Amino acid sequence: MGTLARAILREISSSAVLGVTLFSFVLLLQRLGSGKLFELLVRASAPAATVGYLFLLVLPPVLTFTVPVGVLVGTLIVLSRMSSDGEITGLRAAGVPGWRILPPVLLVALFGLVVTAACSLWLTPAAIRETYAVLNRLLASQVTAEVRPRVFEEQFPDAILYVADVVPGPVVRWRRVFLADQRSTLGGESGGLPRITLAREALAVTDPGRQRIQLSLIEGSTYEAAKDPAEYYFTYFPRGEQTLAVARSDEVRARAYSEMETASLLREAKQSVEARIELHQRLALPLACLVLALLAVPLGVSSRKGGRSSAVVITVALAFLYYMGLISLIGLARQGALPVEAAVWTPNAVLAALAAVFNARMERPGERDWLAEVAQQSAALRAAVARLRHAPASGDGTRGRRLSLAPQIVDTYILSSFLFYLAVLLSAFVLMTHVFTFFELLGDIVRNRIPMARVLTYHIFLTPKLIYDAAPVSVLAAVLVTFGVLSKHNEVTAFKACGISLHRLAAPVLLASALLSVGLFVFDHYHVVRANRVQHAIRNEIKGRPVQTYLRPDRKWIMGRGPRIYYYRHFDPAEGVLVGVSVYELDWQAFRLKRQIWAERARWSPAVGAWVFENGWSREMRSVRQSEFRPFQASTFPTLDEPPAYFLKEVKQDEQMNFRELAAYMAELEQSGFDTTRLRVQYYQKFATPAFAFVMALISIPFAFLTGPRGAMAGVGVSLGIAMAYWALSKLFEQAGNLNQLPAWLAAFAPDVIFALAGAYLMARMRT
Repeated sequence: MGTLARAILREISSSAVLGVTLFSFVLLLQRLGSGKLFELLVRASAPAATVGYLFLLVLPPVLTFTVPVGVLVGTLIVLSRMSSDGEITGLRAAGVPGWRILPPVLLVALFGLVVTAACSLWLTPAAIRETYAVLNRLLASQVTAEVRPRVFEEQFPDAILYVADVVPGPVVRWRRVFLADQRSTLGGESGGLPRITLAREALAVTDPGRQRIQLSLIEGSTYEAAKDPAEYYFTYFPRGEQTLAVARSDEVRARAYSEMETASLLREAKQSVEARIELHQRLALPLACLVLALLAVPLGVSSRKGGRSSAVVITVALAFLYYMGLISLIGLARQGALPVEAAVWTPNAVLAALAAVFNARMERPGERDWLAEVAQQSAALRAAVARLRHAPASGDGTRGRRLSLAPQIVDTYILSSFLFYLAVLLSAFVLMTHVFTFFELLGDIVRNRIPMARVLTYHIFLTPKLIYDAAPVSVLAAVLVTFGVLSKHNEVTAFKACGISLHRLAAPVLLASALLSVGLFVFDHYHVVRANRVQHAIRNEIKGRPVQTYLRPDRKWIMGRGPRIYYYRHFDPAEGVLVGVSVYELDWQAFRLKRQIWAERARWSPAVGAWVFENGWSREMRSVRQSEFRPFQASTFPTLDEPPAYFLKEVKQDEQMNFRELAAYMAELEQSGFDTTRLRVQYYQKFATPAFAFVMALISIPFAFLTGPRGAMAGVGVSLGIAMAYWALSKLFEQAGNLNQLPAWLAAFAPDVIFALAGAYLMARMRT
């Protein structure tokens, strides 16, 4: 291998590795962004080795999609840079033919093919099997001692638990404990009411081996109605013991055929269309590395004026066309309109044919730089618009003056470059995530016979969330590329020589990032939350789950407005009727039962503004040995003033509400005894997440200048580690807040504050 080939090989390899790293990081954000894996690991107290092992297992499925794109972007970046710097012209002038560029490109492409084939044929199925095996082991060994305060816990078999407050420590303390044992065999006319146990305090000790929690109750009491409601059993005790059995979590399973070994898949492919599609996908994706690299050679060589920017644009376009074509054809194959083999292999065949034609024409005279022509036409159009804007305002020929606050030339120069890279990278990240999401849902789409028009609607309404999530990382990459290119071309040195400091150069980007953070907040407040409601509903449809109405009339336990708890067997919201209803009124200080009311039914009377209880009884506890029993045919209790709407709790997700709606929703849930710890963290993240864009700009600017002559790709490589560290730290803080181990505001804002201070320190230390 000659000097030229070695130089091209080194440059393409480094650019391809950084491209794979960047795209893989974005897809990992999407894959792990829900935080479910973090939550499970924190709750199960998994060792660090298990945590790292699980994250390692996520990589093979992601690399199957990102390695071909990485090879494409690496090839295009290098060849476009050589073309724009005149190196391709110099080689041709020296008599070096264009085909001499092909060997190092093919070598990188073949290496990418081997890596993708290993991931697709072997590592990905094995990683999926192992991931679900590890998760199921964690679920099987996990005993949920993390009981949340002020929420009715329904995770225990035949028991309902409510705890007013949780005091963490080596031995967890629960304060004001309400426990309903639904295994009671008493209570004839009352329909088998649960036995109620109240305690002012309880010590909770987990027993993972026996899947239970041992409770030591302090200052407790029990209450139970007999078959004859006139008889009632209640006792008080200073200290008692009780055991809570913990239900094992259901096993989680992978998508059909995705975890199957390739050898077994070969046998299944003879019987199943789905297996045949999975098999040919595993074979076709590795070859995409080769055909995309071959197509990148003539496209990169012809992009004489675009440089790295043209490489990124072409990468986005080619990757989008390839994966969208593959997705569309696979959809036709599932409907029986195309053979599976033709559907999966057609995109590769089309790209290979284009690559052959373009490579054959590469050395012909008169080749055209299509991207440069488009750029020239766009520049001409902008110039025409500018002439119209500054046309003479009067007959004397004077022109309208620009605003005095208009940005200077240097600001426009830097800002236009930054915004261009931001738009291109954001588009690339969003499109890649769309493709990855489609392939994740592909099995569900076929199994539940979802029309492609419905799938397209889902992706349209998913786009706002993807833009919101990917914008901060796009800012990071755009800042690094913008200032990295300036450093590479010695433009930063020229600016310094003119007396312009690095802080002044960074000012327009920082201002734009701050405005982007504000824009993301407004975007989420008015648009993203609405789009999320639609895409979540369609995703449930794709997954085969019932489309949620978000109303829960089946909620059987609910905390009232006062210190009382409602329990009912059925609620008809249309008629305003509670069936088999019990009301437990509590002495909140001593945490004992003051009165219990039971009725066959209770109907809301708008005229009276109260519930009319029918065919029931009430019992007031006056002392340890005295109580007053009163049966009734119909009765009202003025203190029970919760209307029917109070029992309809709208089950929403934080992504479907802006901060105002979320605050009102939390206030309503807290009053009814629902846990809002997780929602409080998400409330503060409504403000902290948009600020992520500005923080990323602040901390990436010093590293972009530090790369110096090494250029943009070196800056991307250095700072991707920072972005990964930020994301991991943010998720860990979030889960700590969700588990009530940190205040909600601290869990949300701490990562922003830490990295903003680090960025400000680096900016202050920078040699300007």
